[in-house]
Amino acid sequence: MEAIREQLNKPAMKGVAGFVAGIFLGLVILGWWLWPVKWKDAGPEHLRTEFKEVYLRMAIDSYTLNPDPAFAQQRMNEVEPDLDIVLSNIMDSPQTQNPEAIQAFVSIAAGEQVGVITPPGIEEETSPSLVRTLLPFMCLITFLLAGGLVVAFLLRNRIDDFKIPTPHRKKVMREELDDEYPDVSQGSQLAQFMTTYNLGNDLYDDSFSIDSQSGEFLGECGVGISETIGVGEPKRVIAFEVWLFDKNDIQTVTQVLMSEHAFTDEATLHRLEARGEPVVAEPGRELVLETATLQLSARVVDMSYGSGALPPESYFERLTLELIVWPKA
Repeated sequence: MEAIREQLNKPAMKGVAGFVAGIFLGLVILGWWLWPVKWKDAGPEHLRTEFKEVYLRMAIDSYTLNPDPAFAQQRMNEVEPDLDIVLSNIMDSPQTQNPEAIQAFVSIAAGEQVGVITPPGIEEETSPSLVRTLLPFMCLITFLLAGGLVVAFLLRNRIDDFKIPTPHRKKVMREELDDEYPDVSQGSQLAQFMTTYNLGNDLYDDSFSIDSQSGEFLGECGVGISETIGVGEPKRVIAFEVWLFDKNDIQTVTQVLMSEHAFTDEATLHRLEARGEPVVAEPGRELVLETATLQLSARVVDMSYGSGALPPESYFERLTLELIVWPKA
């Protein structure tokens, strides 16, 4: 019982229950019982074929007394699209009606194809038929949209359940700097950032905008996954790319921060050298990247390696970097 109650308390189950209850309340209780649909002022086009025949027989009798072709054609248009069938049935069994009156009435129907003018107002009277025809399709579209909203709600909740926490990052003003951090530039500091990678964050790719004190965009810097080892999930990262982009420079400067195992493996080292200068990650290790007008200092604040079947000190379990940007003197 507790398990059932726990399932019912989930937002997804509440949404489904509300959707089903809404359909039952709106369709069954309100639509069929409390306020059912009541047809009113239905036209001859809604009659069955045999009743359309009765209607046209009365129209033929009326035409005998009042031979108005326009009015007669209007009544024939009201039984479309079964006009040909109904007229054929009347001609095959004239019953007590005058055959000449029937033939005259049929001649009017034939004259519809030779230029008989349709009396004004017919389209206005037949327009409600179009609305009633489209009404079921509109209801179906509404139902599909409601179902799509429920599916989107359920998928969003499932994505939220598996969402990986966003890596912590922080921007610190100049007054909050650690006094022990080395002064690598004579210029005033532009910005400081903190970024942390944790094992399982397979989409780790942190980037930061570099702006002047007046708000002018100067460039960007960031850290992202460069190389992994092994197969399966989560990814085992053995190298990160630290990069600096300067709007006044023609290229982006990159250095590769590698694990001890990746740095000693010649094949991996040779492959990653093409992406940037390789550096072994160690606590306190500092990387300096320079462009035409900017200088970035990236320091390893904290790090740890993962353990398991892979070689020791091969992939990172956690890595925290501090990024400080100065204008180049």
